[in-house]
Amino acid sequence: LTRLVYFALQPPAFALRMAATLGRAVTSTRSSTWSLMRQWIPAVPQVRELHSLKQELAELIPKKQAEIKELKAKYKDTVIGDVTVDQIYGGMRDIKALVTETSLLDANEGIRFRGYSIAECQKLLPKAVGGDEPLPEGVFYLLLTGNIPSKKKVDEISQDWASRAAVPHHVVQMLNNFPSTLHPMSQLSAAVIAMNSESKFVKAYSEGVNKTKYWESTYEDAMDLIAKLPTVASIIYRNLYRDGKVKAINSSRDWSANFAAMLGYDKPDFIEMLRLYLTIHCDHEGGNVSAHATHLVGSALSDPYLSFAAGMNGLAGPLHGLANQEVLVWLSELQAEIGIEITNKQLEDYLWKTLNAGRVVPGFGHAVLRKTDPRYICQREFSQKHFPNFPLFKVVSQLYEVAPKVLTAQGKTKNPWPNVDAHSGVLLQYYGMTEMNYYTVLFGVSRALGVLSSLVWDRALGFPIERPKSLTTEAIKKELEKKGGH
Repeated sequence: LTRLVYFALQPPAFALRMAATLGRAVTSTRSSTWSLMRQWIPAVPQVRELHSLKQELAELIPKKQAEIKELKAKYKDTVIGDVTVDQIYGGMRDIKALVTETSLLDANEGIRFRGYSIAECQKLLPKAVGGDEPLPEGVFYLLLTGNIPSKKKVDEISQDWASRAAVPHHVVQMLNNFPSTLHPMSQLSAAVIAMNSESKFVKAYSEGVNKTKYWESTYEDAMDLIAKLPTVASIIYRNLYRDGKVKAINSSRDWSANFAAMLGYDKPDFIEMLRLYLTIHCDHEGGNVSAHATHLVGSALSDPYLSFAAGMNGLAGPLHGLANQEVLVWLSELQAEIGIEITNKQLEDYLWKTLNAGRVVPGFGHAVLRKTDPRYICQREFSQKHFPNFPLFKVVSQLYEVAPKVLTAQGKTKNPWPNVDAHSGVLLQYYGMTEMNYYTVLFGVSRALGVLSSLVWDRALGFPIERPKSLTTEAIKKELEKKGGH
């Protein structure tokens, strides 16, 4: 009714523009009429009563600015770490050189979002009516403010994101014109870049906004982009694997429920799984490729769309976001060789076969963690509750028992325990989302919550452009000579 009233009240020019839009829909074989119509009809009225979140940020920012100013004044030249030659050549592993306020990864405890563990977030963050898993809107609020939100505040974010979810027509048209051979992550990156036509930061910067207010338009861009990502991701999924039709946003549903519906999955358990998935993949401090790439590009004052696209290009790499696909491929090879029913001895032998062939066991080990990833544990608990007899879950459970012993015996890994990727694909497989090439897109939608929260704070704290010093091998040798080779 809201949409009909909205349409009826528009001027004649709007009707002509809509007619042209509908005309394009008739000739399109891959785009539903509604996917074009919604470019002109907002999902819900643009009610911005929400700005309690933005107002809370406005109150928090001066306090954090003062805290950092005092810290720098007192400890400006204090050394907090050394850099070894091995670290320089080893991907800068463990070098303390970045500030990311939203999360911290502990080798023994796992990730903490603003000081809260995964288990604590599951317990404390608001949930949907009748649901058990946290709403991602809640973890976004937590990442931005450091505070646990009320259910009312989370509902306000859901409604605000629903009101911002419409994707520009030129982006929809571009997605519909992509060949089916173009990888889903390439499509996501291209769509995000194309949406920078809507950037409020670009507009504010071109108008000469004071740099102390950069964060405000960055916040608006972050909210817009997060709101639109499920729509973009759903268009990609439906174009590649279904009929190209995408359902409209329902303003009464939360972010994950709308995303699930647009993808074409309406089962309550799937929606709950998606809420969990989008929450636990949202952030993993600032040194991982997607977070660091977003921060790095953002430090040049590139707008949030361009910055996030950079992060997504990093996430698309097989050493980062494609890892859960590698797990499923390995499990498929295992089952193809041995069968569905696998004994622990057969599994142990296959693990050794993999290692002796010079391959890694995907889904095990982590650059920082030295225990089982808490994100793995919560997915395991979800599976035990909802589908304990699913054959693929049984194999993953066996791996949890057998693989750490084999990896420890081999003696080449610092962490023989499973990480988040060892389990996430199993959840999606159970609910019928078997298109593995698409999984990283889901990861990317979730990761937006963390990296864009961080980008807002980067602007608020006035972080400068990132420019570390690089050296040649010859320069490193000279540095070592100065130190006497030590």
